[in-house]
Amino acid sequence: MAFPPAFIDEVIARNPIEDVVGQYVTLKRSGSNLFGLCPFHGEKTASFSVTPDKGMFYCFGCHKGGGVINFEMEIEGLSYGDAVRALAKRAGLEVPEDEQYQSRYRQQERLWALHREAARFFHSQLYAPVGASALEYARGRGMTQTTLTKFGIGYAPDSWSDLVDVLRKKGYTDQELRDSGLVTVSRKNGNLFDRFRDRLMFPIIDVRGNVIGFGGRIMNDRDKEAAKYLNSPETLIFNKRKNLFALNFAKKSKLGYLILVEGYMDAIALHQYGFDCAVASLGTALTEDGAALLSRYTDQVVLIYDGDAAGQNATQRAIPILERAGLQVKVLKMRDAKDPDEFLKKYGADRFKLLLEESASRVEYQLAAILRKYDLRDDDQKVKYLQESADLIGSLPSAVQRDVYGGRVAETAKISADAMHLEIERARKRRAYQEKKKQEKIDLAPARNLQPKSRAIRYTNIKSAMAEEMLLSLVLRESALLDHTGSLTPEMFSSQLLGRVYSQLKQRHEQGLEVSVGALADLTPEEMSHIAGILQRQTGPVNEQAMQDCIRTIQSEYQASKVTTEDDLLAVRDRLKERKGMKA
Repeated sequence: MAFPPAFIDEVIARNPIEDVVGQYVTLKRSGSNLFGLCPFHGEKTASFSVTPDKGMFYCFGCHKGGGVINFEMEIEGLSYGDAVRALAKRAGLEVPEDEQYQSRYRQQERLWALHREAARFFHSQLYAPVGASALEYARGRGMTQTTLTKFGIGYAPDSWSDLVDVLRKKGYTDQELRDSGLVTVSRKNGNLFDRFRDRLMFPIIDVRGNVIGFGGRIMNDRDKEAAKYLNSPETLIFNKRKNLFALNFAKKSKLGYLILVEGYMDAIALHQYGFDCAVASLGTALTEDGAALLSRYTDQVVLIYDGDAAGQNATQRAIPILERAGLQVKVLKMRDAKDPDEFLKKYGADRFKLLLEESASRVEYQLAAILRKYDLRDDDQKVKYLQESADLIGSLPSAVQRDVYGGRVAETAKISADAMHLEIERARKRRAYQEKKKQEKIDLAPARNLQPKSRAIRYTNIKSAMAEEMLLSLVLRESALLDHTGSLTPEMFSSQLLGRVYSQLKQRHEQGLEVSVGALADLTPEEMSHIAGILQRQTGPVNEQAMQDCIRTIQSEYQASKVTTEDDLLAVRDRLKERKGMKA
């Protein structure tokens, strides 16, 4: 069953939005609102606002918004129900029992506990006789006792069911074992077997400290068919695209930046040598979700991927993803070593620190990548190199940057700086023209501008939808107006979303409950952000006359949408004549 509305109101009341948001965002007061840097996208100027008296947040940059429950959903990646439970727990409230709580949240709690037990088992096996070779390998890779303990490194024995047997004895069911992703199921007889066998085990821990999965490095390199590294599959608690290895430690770093590397061993080595800001992606290319996660904890990332072709291609793909998340990107090119782990063992932390200080900006890195594509001894290739470089430099917002990098490219190609400057200006003007035409196309379609930013929410009747938006804004600012909506029903709204919101607000008002954005239920994050945006945009007088104007527009548009026959059209014409006669 759904949570009782009174319980939701109590959760909201016990969790002031400024306090909850303040755990993640540094807020500064400006008038009646609080402002800070948005935790959902990178920015240098604060556009994220919190309005305590309305119990809502809204970002004018990325347009996310809603109440305290919605914020908890977005910031922690939780479902609506789990966000309510997390806030209830924060406030010391007992959560009413419901089917969803039993079937999902309890399941998550069981899986977290199961993974914690698995991590303890693997760690204990590393120091048992069966794990002797794995422990020797770990120490041979330079891992100290402190590091092995800090990261919970373990060993999965080369057996078929050691972990299965241990977890069964702990009281976990076969269904829970299957849900955990730590077992495989025999197609022949349905028996359960350990997924990880004869592997050095790396627990994957989320930012809240829960063990959510594992990565395992095979110890028997002679087995050419087995993957060198094997990760947990996607489960209820593990999504590799939305998590990063060692971020639970790196988020506390005081170094002011984060280092993104390819593998567990690189991240662990960096931490062991004092660079506690290192994280690694989980066996997949960097995703938008991963970049957004990084942007919550830093505004600068140093990319250190392997120097081979695959690593360089991954770097080129990662740069725009990180920049779209608002992150400043630097790229470190390894020298005399294939990866950070090898470099640190050869040369130590001081030399690596010097290497970090010399890391190139993403522009330097990309210009070097362009240069590698062309042979400058060939005139045609030299021209292509200069044109591609000019396109890149022309995209830079700073005239100083364009001048500096343009001069470097000119010197490399042995042409005059003036000629390069002209080519860059052509590229910049071409880009500006294309952007201007794109904006003009948007400006010439005003109806399109009035559409919600989320493609999942579309208006079929702009005129009615604008009146519906205004009406919701009015009643959210003054709930007493809901006593005067007369015969207006949700079915008359052209937007199903706005009609649903109106229905909820009306029902809450009639039940004597609080009418607010934060109390709305059964809305997706995109829908909630849209409603919060409406409240931020709409201004003007709050009175019954303004609301009645909205109602008349909604009802007339609703009636017009029902006109389907010639008799209907004649009836509408007669009503219009009557109205004109009455006015005369």
